[in-house]
Amino acid sequence: MVIGIGGCSNSGKSELAEQLNNFYLDHTVKILCQDDFVKRRDFLTTINKHIDWELPSTIFINDYINAVKSASKTYDLVICEGLFAFWFNELNKLYDKKIFLELDEKTFIERKRKDLRWGKEPDWYIEHIRQSYLKYGIPKTSETDILYLDASEEIILNELVNFIDL
Repeated sequence: MVIGIGGCSNSGKSELAEQLNNFYLDHTVKILCQDDFVKRRDFLTTINKHIDWELPSTIFINDYINAVKSASKTYDLVICEGLFAFWFNELNKLYDKKIFLELDEKTFIERKRKDLRWGKEPDWYIEHIRQSYLKYGIPKTSETDILYLDASEEIILNELVNFIDL
């Protein structure tokens, strides 16, 4: 089974993937994070002299898709998580289940300001991240088979596991 988890930055995609990994101890699980397939810095565009990580073109998508296909042959459960989880049609076709973590603007900004993994981000770039998410990260309206979860609330794993039905 292949599960896609999408949502904006700091919505909890990686954390949810880890929770599912820890829940399915009787199964082989592989987590594939889109961040692990980002192009080298010298191949990325900049905005105001700041590297722009917020575009689908930052991902080596063919490598990512090939990794998903390969992992799905070996593992019982493959969890694919990232901002652009639902942007690429070929990737969408590989998912058996889709989960989208919705996060309101206020909570996103609060979480993003506290996230210092790459240093303190300027407010203009935090807004740029949000705008890129609105453009590239939200599932297309034709996607009807997605479980939408409020990422500002605690996610009840047992309810999610019922949806996954592995």
